[in-house]
Amino acid sequence: MPIVMTIDPRSGVPIYLQLIEQIKRSVALGVLTAGEQLPTVKQLAVDLTINPNTVARAYRDLEKDGLIETASGRGSFVRADGATQNAQTAGSDVARDTLESAVREGKALGLDRAAVRKLFAAALDRWLPEEV
Repeated sequence: MPIVMTIDPRSGVPIYLQLIEQIKRSVALGVLTAGEQLPTVKQLAVDLTINPNTVARAYRDLEKDGLIETASGRGSFVRADGATQNAQTAGSDVARDTLESAVREGKALGLDRAAVRKLFAAALDRWLPEEV
């Protein structure tokens, strides 16, 4: 299944980090599976109308994190070894980044620590209630 990626240059998040998050999320959700090939650097750059160096940087960081591997002349693939662990790590990375973004947004809106904590607790209770 081909992966669909989008970027938002106005988000304030560097484009290469947006690519990394989307690929990690796709692995965590099983959209990208072990051994699956990613779009080539050139193709993804053309599709998203961005600099190929931006895509290459994202792929290098993902390879350094052990999520993908690149074979010269063949392309980049989701790593087959340890795919389950990589997917769990990718999921945690995406969740952490999302939480950090929410805290930054709360701070930018002038919320203090107690208000952010209260909002977080309410969201946690709603989506992950404690089992009795």
